[in-house]
Amino acid sequence: MMHPLRPTLILFALATFLGVPAEAALQADNTTLRVFIFAGQSNMVGSDSRVADIQRFPPFAGLGEPQEDVLFSYSIGRENKHLSEGWVPLAPVSNVVGPELSFAREVTRAIKAPIAVIKVAAGGTHLGGDWNPDEPIGFEMYPLALDWVRSALAALDEEGTKYRLEGICWHQGENDMFNEDYMASYGENLSRFLACWRRDLEAPDLRFYIGELCTKTIWGMDLRPRMHAISVGQRAVTEVDPNADYVPTSHVGVEVGGGVGLHYHYGTLGQLEHGVNYANAYLETIGQRPAEPRALEVWPYKAGDKVKLFVLAGHRNMEGERAFVQDLKTLRGKSSLLKDNPRIAYRYSIGGGYKISDGWEPMGPAGFYDTFGPELSFGAAVSRKLKERVAVAKFTHSGSQIIDWTPEGSEAITRNLYSGFIEFVRDSVQDLRDHGQEVELAGILYHLGENDMSWGPFRNGAPGRLQALVNQSRLDLELPELPWFVSQQSPTDDEQVNEIDVTAAIEKVAAADPNLIHVKAFDLPAQEKQLVLDTAGIVALGELLAKSVLSRR
Repeated sequence: MMHPLRPTLILFALATFLGVPAEAALQADNTTLRVFIFAGQSNMVGSDSRVADIQRFPPFAGLGEPQEDVLFSYSIGRENKHLSEGWVPLAPVSNVVGPELSFAREVTRAIKAPIAVIKVAAGGTHLGGDWNPDEPIGFEMYPLALDWVRSALAALDEEGTKYRLEGICWHQGENDMFNEDYMASYGENLSRFLACWRRDLEAPDLRFYIGELCTKTIWGMDLRPRMHAISVGQRAVTEVDPNADYVPTSHVGVEVGGGVGLHYHYGTLGQLEHGVNYANAYLETIGQRPAEPRALEVWPYKAGDKVKLFVLAGHRNMEGERAFVQDLKTLRGKSSLLKDNPRIAYRYSIGGGYKISDGWEPMGPAGFYDTFGPELSFGAAVSRKLKERVAVAKFTHSGSQIIDWTPEGSEAITRNLYSGFIEFVRDSVQDLRDHGQEVELAGILYHLGENDMSWGPFRNGAPGRLQALVNQSRLDLELPELPWFVSQQSPTDDEQVNEIDVTAAIEKVAAADPNLIHVKAFDLPAQEKQLVLDTAGIVALGELLAKSVLSRR
């Protein structure tokens, strides 16, 4: 039987003989099938996603169709499993969208070698029990997955297919939060899990891509300490294991449900973006991640020019979760926003640092997954009206809540943003000065946390947390009259939270602060979903913020 790593060993030996770097030789092999394993629980399965919804998200058009050139073997589910009959073309299973669909497309666009995916996933399973390699209980996922992987590889052997195991994409941990022992020992259990896979597949250097538990879901709020405990366990492994990478996912889209809108699962959009994250992580490790240069080729300001710097900040809608560049073409009079504007210098840290600009770039679409935020329409509007030159900086984390922005933060200390935010603002000001500009920090434009409006305890706490953020920022930036423009979309309308009049509470905070401007974004274009704004809504939000800024001249 052909050993899974035999082609790799042959390449290393040949590279050594020829004096070629082994890793380069390995990646130059475009004939060996690269096999990826996807495993985990419900957010690896693709729960609460629908193939029909793919067409709602332009960057992922076509992923509902089979990818004939990608092999797929799967065992998905618990009691009633969906099982492939041997290897089949990659396609959605049982009308569900999994991350493997977008992962495969991204990877095959970047490399020439053929790829295959083996997927074993079941919702509601835990690492401490079901996936325990030593003493599996419940659905006994580890032995099941190991047998399935071995059988799929054996079928390749029988066909004489040359292949190598390339990596395991793992997304799991939510269910371990509900067992105190499993939660406390998640890092130890994960380390053992990785070691057993490498042992049992005879692949000592097998690489793992460990997906972060998404903090944008309701569990990221009401189970904040428990989610944090799992993330600490994950990072404890990925920080010391040279062949394990931590894959951030809290910036991806999350399904919007009924009632207050908060959900447990990524849903269709999030699953597709989740797959891109895994693909980016893999391509990064092999040096094949496509570059996205957006250089500001000519500095747009003359020495001594006064520049008004506006800092945009916030959560999922300031990031632009569901605003796609493809949709700008269909909005009347807005297609010009697609073009980079080299007259406005733009820098950013978005997704909690998932994507950071390389210094200043021209103002233009720069989000991940072909998304953009209100900065495009805001920048265009204010630059047309102001006599001074304009620069824009943007700092967002769509998986955050307002508590993460406060100076005190929360018990989930790795999610605290305040210090990083203030440093980002200072660096933006200083960098403009280093370029010879006279800089006025003309305002911070903060879009109030959407998720905070949907869960009672955080809705109650939002006004006080906002005030703490504003007050401390002025002290630390030494600008006691720094304007804050705080936009608020229509808060969640549901009987579970309607008794908390958060709008009146924010109004009270603004009334006591002449430099805190409450921007009521209650008349945005009609939206399909609660919480999240689509392309038209994001463009309108940017224009409304610009109007508020210009009205204070």
